[in-house]
Amino acid sequence: MGFKCGIVGLPNVGKSTLFNALTETQAAQAANYPFCTIEPNVGQVSVPDARLDTIASIAKSAKVVPTQLAFVDIAGLVKGASQGEGLGNQFLANIREVDAIVHVLRCFEDDDIQHVSNHVDPIADAEVVETELLLADLESLEKRVPNAQKRATGGDKEAKIMASVLGQALDLLRDGKPARLTQPNDDEEARLFEQAQLLTAKPVLYVCNVNEEDAASGNEYSEKVFAKAKAEGAEAVIVSAAIEADMVGMDMDERLEFLKEMGLEETGLNRIIRAGYDLLNLHTFFTAGPKESRAWTVEKGAKAPQAAGEIHSDFERGFIRAETIAYDDYVSLGGESAAREAGKLRQEGKEYVVKDGDIMLFKFNV
Repeated sequence: MGFKCGIVGLPNVGKSTLFNALTETQAAQAANYPFCTIEPNVGQVSVPDARLDTIASIAKSAKVVPTQLAFVDIAGLVKGASQGEGLGNQFLANIREVDAIVHVLRCFEDDDIQHVSNHVDPIADAEVVETELLLADLESLEKRVPNAQKRATGGDKEAKIMASVLGQALDLLRDGKPARLTQPNDDEEARLFEQAQLLTAKPVLYVCNVNEEDAASGNEYSEKVFAKAKAEGAEAVIVSAAIEADMVGMDMDERLEFLKEMGLEETGLNRIIRAGYDLLNLHTFFTAGPKESRAWTVEKGAKAPQAAGEIHSDFERGFIRAETIAYDDYVSLGGESAAREAGKLRQEGKEYVVKDGDIMLFKFNV
């Protein structure tokens, strides 16, 4: 299962610099002019998880494979994008394909870097992007909802459900609120709502891009963004794209020393990756053995057969059971054999809901 976080924002806020640092590449051109990024760049990023190294050490694994997220660097958006201004139509099409939005906001002063509106105001910047997404959704639903209502009067059951849930979303949009506040009444409404692929239905993480000296504690701009995120039930993190870019190419010891000098405990990129993982409502299970220890991503609430399907579709199709050990038991007892002897290895069936940190071995028959 692939999970994509789309990096968005106004031009010249540091999106491409952050993307390059995240993926440790120069795939995304970064320059001081609008629309530097035209075609979206995509990079796979490992999700940091210290548990994986611990498991691999106990299992004496020859190979360690972390779980990953995809980050997509999308062209900068400007006012009027919903009407096709700038690269608007392309921007909207690209963002429709991602699972979550990582919204980069400029929270620093620098006369050498052009700002599209000639002054720094991250809240106003956020509202420009949000308004364009909202207008695009509004235009879409003002056509789709009446059509669904018309079909519903003719006895179309699915259209009746669609008219209900998308009608609720349309009312929110008309009030200037994002579609993500829609509350489907049941699983069928939730399915049809998800199929609608509304831009404002996607979860949002605000990234406050600050100067180096503000990387540890933020500044007055980032405080406003955190207040906005709290009011919306969204997430926010502080990052200095300049610091992250400086660390590209450093080994782990060099990074730790550099971070210490900057008064930081970890990279901002790790915070973004973990926050993106949480934003998508994901968690991790592991497989472990002498050949490799590997982390796998599933949505919270996934059952054992779905987790097996992340490894191979045959595992899900022919699922019999999952031998499961809780992470704490695996570590405290020293591995699979000891956990089995202590009665901590459980045989779980098709209805078992996978827990974060489970070490699993799947039995299947195709």
